[in-house]
Amino acid sequence: MSYPFYPAPLVLLDLETTGAKPATDRITEIGLVHVNTDSEGIAQWSNLVNPCQPIPPFIQSLTGINDAMVADAPTFAALADEVLAKLQDRVFVAHNARFDYTFLRNEFKRLGMTFRAKVLCTVQLSRKLYPDEFKHSLDALIARHGLEYHGERHRALTDAELIYQFLQAAVKDLGAARVHEAIDELIRPPALPAHIDEKVIDDLPDTAGVYIFYGEDRAGNSDEPLFVGSNSNLRRRVLQHFGKKAGEGQAALLAAALRRIDWIETSGDLGSALLERQLLTRLRPRFNPSVRAKVDQTQSVWEIVQPESDSAELEVALTPKLLPLGEIANARGDLFGPFRGAREAQNVLNRIVKGQGLCRQVLGLEKPKKNQAVSPCTALANGECRGACVGREPLSMHNARLLASFAKHKLADWPYAGPIGITEGPEWAQVMHVFDQWVYLGVVHSANDLAQLLSAPYPAYDLDMAKLIRSELKKASEIQILV
Repeated sequence: MSYPFYPAPLVLLDLETTGAKPATDRITEIGLVHVNTDSEGIAQWSNLVNPCQPIPPFIQSLTGINDAMVADAPTFAALADEVLAKLQDRVFVAHNARFDYTFLRNEFKRLGMTFRAKVLCTVQLSRKLYPDEFKHSLDALIARHGLEYHGERHRALTDAELIYQFLQAAVKDLGAARVHEAIDELIRPPALPAHIDEKVIDDLPDTAGVYIFYGEDRAGNSDEPLFVGSNSNLRRRVLQHFGKKAGEGQAALLAAALRRIDWIETSGDLGSALLERQLLTRLRPRFNPSVRAKVDQTQSVWEIVQPESDSAELEVALTPKLLPLGEIANARGDLFGPFRGAREAQNVLNRIVKGQGLCRQVLGLEKPKKNQAVSPCTALANGECRGACVGREPLSMHNARLLASFAKHKLADWPYAGPIGITEGPEWAQVMHVFDQWVYLGVVHSANDLAQLLSAPYPAYDLDMAKLIRSELKKASEIQILV
């Protein structure tokens, strides 16, 4: 038997849904095109589906499908046997295919039915066949290849027919052999570590989130955190761990130890970055290069109490304990840090003292000799001190150099009057990430959750999370003040 694009039957499919989350949103329309043998041609089928939940206004305006149109349509349960029969034993083809595939699998799973198939994404196919092109959306394919449609755009059968036209255009441009070769590469099963079932990879979504690799702990359970990562496309990023370099160095050790993969979907890249930071701090996975298992995580700051007059000495106090920002704000002087523990704080100060020729005796880090009116510090003799200890350098100048050299370490004040929020996600499924005093308080899905979040005890200040928050605030296009 001869097939036009690939030596197996294809089903080209598109879904319309109530939203972007397969776990909670539902299908409103199914459209599919069967690609049969050259002699049999194609067959089309479509049906509206009652999602048993309201269709958000944004989705109604996008697809043209409203609640009234689906009120008398069959539910997915009523169509499930027919749909499954139309999908069986065919390569599943869609634009952004994991979206449609995951939605269908979730619908079948709710009914206790299993559906698996080889999946071909025509976005990936377009990128492989036309690598010099920048855009690969369905609208971009319509413009690039002059595709024509007669139904309504963003309706299921119309979009499925456009996929068929794209395949025809690709064969015409590049030849059937090149298209066949590209499809073969894209649907080939990935090479996986010995203990990972291909079904797990099949379940991974093509959405933003965090993934966790687990190994075997001392009790023989697959519960030891090995690696935590985040990405805008979970499935693609996880598969990258098992690519060409999976047999080398740390990647090989990680693959050999891997026993289980978990993941958590998020609203977008911001949510995944914040959750990744939280999990790194809590789980401390041993294969993450940024995590040092035995490092002292107690936060320390240097407090510099400025003198009332230029002739007074500076007092420098080390605070070697983890402090909420509220307590730090009540200190008497300027704060610099925080640092990961007393050792790191001391190392930073030592570098500044040596590099600037500051006097350890004046700073209170070295005691003066007893019974001497003028007591030179130990560094004065070898030229590492400019002589503030013996009056050779005015204390005012010494103090100014100290403050200037510490300036880049100054603990930044929270620039807002109180907590703030940054929204993320599509219009119909937005969430808000809430921050205060360089601490990530959490995520809320509605205004009703906000009061409870703000009334709960704040999480402990974390240096790495604070750095991430600073970076994200610079990138945020809109920040909502929550006071």
